[in-house]
Amino acid sequence: MDAERVREFLLTLPHVCETRQWGENLVFWAGDKAIGGKMFCLVNLDADGGAVISFAAGQERFYELVERDGLSPAPYFARIFWVAVESWGSLRNAEWEELLRAAHEMVFTKLPPRTRDVLAMPVRAREKLIRERRTLLEKRAAAEKNTKAAKKAAKAKR
Repeated sequence: MDAERVREFLLTLPHVCETRQWGENLVFWAGDKAIGGKMFCLVNLDADGGAVISFAAGQERFYELVERDGLSPAPYFARIFWVAVESWGSLRNAEWEELLRAAHEMVFTKLPPRTRDVLAMPVRAREKLIRERRTLLEKRAAAEKNTKAAKKAAKAKR
């Protein structure tokens, strides 16, 4: 398994969205982030000695998995039972698919009812709602950035 094969596999799961965040990381979401989706997997494209992938393992599997060579508690996410994997060769392809499918299912089933309702909408209506929501979130982020810049400028004048 490698980053591209994992990406291809994850995008076949229902309602999976992908974003690029925190530098060279692909983040996979159960449901779109704009409507309250939750992340379940993070692929580090620039590992440099760190983990190549981290994913939600759940409390039941977490302790079992971190006992294995090449798997450890994920930095920053261990408290929510995420596992980090050092190399693609740490697991067989079938294990990768099983664990990543389980991560997706576990997170997907915990989505808020409102998010699941949006995901159950017809495709066109859902996509329209997501586009509108992204636009709204972008406007809010821009307004917040402008407010912070104005406060900083006012403070500098003092």
